[in-house]
Amino acid sequence: MNQRSITLDNYQLRAIRTDRTNQLGNGFDLPVLGLVGEIGSLLSEVKKKQRDSRSYLGYEASVIEEMGDALWYLAVIADHAELPLSAVATTAQGDAKERMFDGNDVELLSLQPQPTLPLNAPTAAFERTLLQLAGAVGRLAALSAEGGLPLDRAGLLDHLAAIFRFLLSAANEAGITLDQAADHNLKKAADRWPEDRNFGTDFDKEYPEEEQLPKNLEIEIFERVAKNGKTYVVQKCNGIFIGDSLTDNIMKPDDYRFHDAFHYAYAAILGWSPVTRALFRLKRKSETKVDEGQDGARAILIEEGVATYVFGEAKQLDFFEGQSAGDLGFTFLKSVRQFVRGYESEDCPLWLWEEAILKGNEAFRFLRTHRRGRLILDRPNRSLSAETLP
Repeated sequence: MNQRSITLDNYQLRAIRTDRTNQLGNGFDLPVLGLVGEIGSLLSEVKKKQRDSRSYLGYEASVIEEMGDALWYLAVIADHAELPLSAVATTAQGDAKERMFDGNDVELLSLQPQPTLPLNAPTAAFERTLLQLAGAVGRLAALSAEGGLPLDRAGLLDHLAAIFRFLLSAANEAGITLDQAADHNLKKAADRWPEDRNFGTDFDKEYPEEEQLPKNLEIEIFERVAKNGKTYVVQKCNGIFIGDSLTDNIMKPDDYRFHDAFHYAYAAILGWSPVTRALFRLKRKSETKVDEGQDGARAILIEEGVATYVFGEAKQLDFFEGQSAGDLGFTFLKSVRQFVRGYESEDCPLWLWEEAILKGNEAFRFLRTHRRGRLILDRPNRSLSAETLP
């Protein structure tokens, strides 16, 4: 929990910096849909915990995350109606509407009693409140569907206050605070859409040069036809052939043979690639635990798993052609980072993972089109580019 609670209006101000819905439609439909979705996710968490009580992990963390997301959409909807979130909260608490624009902000922690321990399982009271919350959100959604939004500010305030009241009650019954949920939500937003792009840790900084990933590197990648008639992809660096000759390893060819572009993107942009370390013999052997735990065979398999998963998703979306920063799905990026839990690249922010994935796919598309090319890694500038190979 924070030592100092965030205020409602400060939270709203920070939340709307990541709002991408205000330019779409009438400014209300999309965030209302988002709010419906988050409440549905909360109900789903309760269902899963009730159904799979012994095997379902992460219930508390999921409830905090979903409540934070619901609060974000509530703050955005209020902002679109030019309503401060503090006005929504004070109205929900039964204060006079005349206070709607009095400029008095409210700390989130002041709205709740001292929290109890988080509940390990949903109670009947929590379930009932969530259903009431779903009903209140449903009434707002019905208005939106009928073209009734935006209402006059006072009318919309009543609807938002009812939603906030049930959200607050649900938090109390779950043993968490909306302050926790808001804090988690802001960190989540910064992880995905940061105001300041901080690359984070340089994983090689404390190691000798001979154990560091190259700061600059050029790799030639091209196809060759072997005597057996098969076409392989080979790689060359500084005139020396490196790695194994690759095929697609699948019944229906899909050019997976060029997937090393992904590994080079991870090396250049994340500063992480056990596969590249193994290929160039750059394991950090000066520290045994790191050599085995971060650069060893298991880490290599993990990275190959990431590349395979990303390839499978990208193949369905034309390898992300035409997509740019901010376009990749949040759930997809979370799943990618889930692969590397326990490894140093877990600390890389989601926006940086997205950049590495987009750059890797851009290089892959170049190789797939031209069947050959030179990849240029620039680790200091966190970039990967491809150029024509004669």
